Amino acid sequence: MSIENLQVKRGKITALQDFSVQIGRSSITGLLGPSGCGKTTLIRCIVGTQIVTSGRVTVLRRPAGCAELRHRVGYLPQDPTIYNDLRIIDNVRYLAALYGFDGKAADSAIERVGLTNHRTAFCGNLSGGQRTRVSLACALVCEPELLVLDEPTVGLDPVLRVDLWEQFADLARGGTTLLVSSHVMDEADRCGDLLLMREGRLVAHTTPTQLREDTGCTSLEDAFLSMIMRNTVPQAG
Repeated sequence: MSIENLQVKRGKITALQDFSVQIGRSSITGLLGPSGCGKTTLIRCIVGTQIVTSGRVTVLRRPAGCAELRHRVGYLPQDPTIYNDLRIIDNVRYLAALYGFDGKAADSAIERVGLTNHRTAFCGNLSGGQRTRVSLACALVCEPELLVLDEPTVGLDPVLRVDLWEQFADLARGGTTLLVSSHVMDEADRCGDLLLMREGRLVAHTTPTQLREDTGCTSLEDAFLSMIMRNTVPQAG
């Protein structure tokens, strides 16, 4: 994935400014930063749902958002995109049909997220964690080459968070490229690469080990704060 000089403006507000980065394949890249720093805007640019002011986003060697990528990119937004009045299996089968896959693909995706025993449950009756799993199954049903996850673990209990990250690692080992946004710094250790953001800019493209070495901090949260302070330009006046 290649992002070159990306800029996004909403009215007079600059959401992303001169953002450039290269992201490798078959890896987990963590997109980290405080709320409002531009993580979701960047993700929308990558999946092709955001109007770009200038710059270029290339995904799997194709322009972001082009029709060819619809079967190759999976997307899990912050809010679960499922129908409450349908069962789990119906939601996933519906998405499978849109992608041109059959019921076996839906069954496989549901099994992958550990919901086989709940497949006939109506989504309106599910817990928050189960709803996240259903949304993940919908994103996985097309067996994407790139899986983009926007803060998938927000509000989940620690056990479920660990389980989901183990699934992400398994997907990466199988050849899937994952981009996972988060504002929880302890999740950074589960990523191969890190993109640190602040106020619409890329602060650093690094790894957990390198970030600790560069800042001299054991805690990744302290390391991130140290990096932010180094890259904050004092305002005149």
